[in-house]
Amino acid sequence: MALELPNVGHMVYLSRRSAVRALSEPAVMIPTTVFPLIFFGILAGGVSAAGGIPGFPDASYKDFVFAAPFVQISLLAAVSTATLFANDIEQGFLDRLLLTPASNVAILVGHLMGAAAVVIVQASIFLVVGLIVGVHMESGILGALIIAVLVVLLTVGIGGIGTFVALRTGSPETVLGIFPLTFALLFLSSLTLPRDLIEADWFRLIATVNPISYFIESIRSLIIVGWDAEALARGFLVAVGALAVGLVASVAALRGKVERT
Repeated sequence: MALELPNVGHMVYLSRRSAVRALSEPAVMIPTTVFPLIFFGILAGGVSAAGGIPGFPDASYKDFVFAAPFVQISLLAAVSTATLFANDIEQGFLDRLLLTPASNVAILVGHLMGAAAVVIVQASIFLVVGLIVGVHMESGILGALIIAVLVVLLTVGIGGIGTFVALRTGSPETVLGIFPLTFALLFLSSLTLPRDLIEADWFRLIATVNPISYFIESIRSLIIVGWDAEALARGFLVAVGALAVGLVASVAALRGKVERT
């Protein structure tokens, strides 16, 4: 079966619905904005002694860990949006939507644009907060825009994977089960230390094979280095890879649901 091209009008309408619903939902916006900022403050203040380790990059620890909130909002927004989609399935809204002329791709893209809208707003807030607390962005305004693009790509990709789970299970609770896994990947990464300074062999190995490490390092490079082509290429590879997997999996799952009904 050939992939049906989405109607732009349908996609815009569904994107607007998804974005408005996510942005106007306090249970989504408040925790996913406040918690990453608190976590950044804890890391910047409580783990700052790590900046004195020999071989640590020539940057303040505050700048070093400023990548953390951007990765967190990406993971949180993706899981939250997939949970809202699971609620739509559970309440029968998706079944009614499938009876309309909207294509499968328009439905999925429109849904995922809600997560993209959330992280664009949150990333803007974090960049302003970073400037207020003295974070220095070596790559300037263009680097900040690149960070926003990376975060949106990863959010839509992880959101697509969460949507796949929602379509296969129809359960918001199961989708929320992705949350501990995503945060395990975050903490088992190079979030708090460069990989070459991690002393525990098992931890360094996991951080090295963990794709989230390379995403973090790409954002970090824009903050503390400036323009590192290799780090950026790795970050975009992770983000685009997640996007491809998420979209392909969710489109296939939605097509399967349509064929079963």
